[in-house]
Amino acid sequence: MSDTIEQAKSGLEHAHHQAHHGEEEGAGNGPRNVAILIAALAACLALSDMGEKAAQNAYLTHHISVSDTYAFMQGKNVRRTTYSTSADVISSLPEQTDTTRSRIAALRAEADRMADDAKSGEGSKQLAAKADAEKLERDEAFHAYHHFERATGGLQISIVLASVSLVTKTKPLTYIAALLGFGAAAYAGLVALGVA
Repeated sequence: MSDTIEQAKSGLEHAHHQAHHGEEEGAGNGPRNVAILIAALAACLALSDMGEKAAQNAYLTHHISVSDTYAFMQGKNVRRTTYSTSADVISSLPEQTDTTRSRIAALRAEADRMADDAKSGEGSKQLAAKADAEKLERDEAFHAYHHFERATGGLQISIVLASVSLVTKTKPLTYIAALLGFGAAAYAGLVALGVA
């Protein structure tokens, strides 16, 4: 019986030694692989963050442009109203002469030009169309910004999980971090390509 106990002890020591020796061999690659994973995720995070900032800048640029275009259109509308009102006032005067009639026609022509000026592209009608197109670009940039924001958040969480897996030596956490991180990086890539 003592031989059996000795053999069991010897087997346990051997298994313990093998497990410990295996950990040392794997210990060199495990942390190195997690460090490489963290570096790759950090690079993806930097690119996603650049995309997020670019989308945010595009949104702000288009938002300002929409505001400026609408302000310009409002200025055209005010001028059109002024020309139209002036023509109405002059036409209400008694004793119309050729000069007053030509002045009324010129004022009405200017009012019409303020409303629709295809030649310069700066009539209220053209400016409204331009503002609508800029609004679409602004909204697309705004959505891209939010998509990049989600991808950046996913990458940040994956880096935290990978770091925790390194400290706790929990391989499933490393796999979860890699899956989440590369999923978020792929999502950021789709956003950059305009697919997402």
